Amino acid sequence: MSDTRKNLRRAWKAAGRRLRELRMIGKGLASKDHPILAHVIPMRRCNLSCTYCNEFDDFSKPVTIETMYQRLDQLAKLGTTIITISGGEPLLHPDLDLIVAHIRKRGMIAGMITNGYLLTAERIQRLNRAGLDHLQISIDNVMPDEVSKKSLKVLDKKLQLLAEHADFHVNINSVVGGGIRTPQDALTVGKRAIELGFTSTVGIIHDGEGQLQPLGEREREVYNAMRAMEKSSYARINYFQDNIAHGKENRWRCRSGARYLYICEDGLVHYCSQQRGYPAKPLAEYTLADIRREYRTEKSCAPRCTVACVHQVCYIDFWRGKQDLTPSPVQDRTGRGLVQLQ
Repeated sequence: MSDTRKNLRRAWKAAGRRLRELRMIGKGLASKDHPILAHVIPMRRCNLSCTYCNEFDDFSKPVTIETMYQRLDQLAKLGTTIITISGGEPLLHPDLDLIVAHIRKRGMIAGMITNGYLLTAERIQRLNRAGLDHLQISIDNVMPDEVSKKSLKVLDKKLQLLAEHADFHVNINSVVGGGIRTPQDALTVGKRAIELGFTSTVGIIHDGEGQLQPLGEREREVYNAMRAMEKSSYARINYFQDNIAHGKENRWRCRSGARYLYICEDGLVHYCSQQRGYPAKPLAEYTLADIRREYRTEKSCAPRCTVACVHQVCYIDFWRGKQDLTPSPVQDRTGRGLVQLQ
């Protein structure tokens, strides 16, 4: 296929994505009674073992496709707009293409977070056919080390394959903090992503509970340089990280359990990947009443939270629906008290 035809096809698909994303924003502004984004975990097992990650194991079996269909149907019934497939490593799931296709069949936007190791030209083309909308890879360093094997040296050929074959949007997220040995690597990764035609973002690695760990001076310099490289749209939705970079808390209303759902491999709804354990209610039993309750529930971990996807989803409601400061007996898994509207 000629470059001209390929570029026209990609432009057409990108226009369709933008239209559906605008509809998502309009739907979110019109009503607060549905989830905007849900992370689903069809596979907890991962082929890597990055030392800062607490979201994987090396033995779990994939969730069956029949069970995944049921969970996706329930999320569609709740009005969810975007589904992001995560893990573990989702590319290990034998029926990943069917999962992506079912998300699109139910009218939802399909995204995926992967370490990229298992990507091939044929695998990317299958994801194209399934209808994947967005893919994100986090690259932690230029050369692999004992902290992370998600390095540019290993993954650059995979990025070239994506640049050649992917019809979906690709974002490369580089990171600072959390034991990353060479902060300057984030700039190298970001520049390479832009060179290949992808978008580039920077994230701050959190501690084991998704909480703030301030950056050092050299890390802040790299972070600021990376922020200057981001497209304006990403800069606006990632501004919460500016406080994190300087060790400052954010004052915001976390709507996890309502606007954002984290569905673990066991089919339970959690606040996020770093606060697994509450409400821990089966998705099959989740209702509008649960969404409304959790929308109003103040999370004590919110001020020092670094979980970007939750922050971003909650921006849409920053102007409405204040959360009450009346104490509630409910406790999260860390033992800190939650506060809930009575």
